[in-house]
Amino acid sequence: MDKELIDMLHESNYSCVIRKGKVTRTFVRRGIKDLYELIAHEKSFLSGARVADKVVGKAAAGLMIIGGVKEVYADVISSPALALFQQYGLPVSYGKEVDHIVDRTGTDWCPMERATFSARDAAETYRFITDFLNQNK
Repeated sequence: MDKELIDMLHESNYSCVIRKGKVTRTFVRRGIKDLYELIAHEKSFLSGARVADKVVGKAAAGLMIIGGVKEVYADVISSPALALFQQYGLPVSYGKEVDHIVDRTGTDWCPMERATFSARDAAETYRFITDFLNQNK
């Protein structure tokens, strides 16, 4: 993974940094909002991109796979996310693996991790995310 991308993630306190070719974009929102919007409106930017992210759960992993990213770094990755990346042969490096991503209060599962936990592949993960978001508008 591109060390410069990881350094950017940490030095500027971004939530996610994505590089495709010579274009690097940074994101600051928590959760999967930025990835979900990229899939909806600029999917081509993800195709072949490298991603450095602070926290990657199964929902984010599914979105990255659907988007066609070619490499991922995560400070923290959940075991279900890692398994999904491995299912697709996507190169991933990480700082720490955890059983599951926790919610913002640190007291329960992240709602998106829970919503996508039983998904068998990236397409099903995407459907579960969309269903969850539609139900919680």
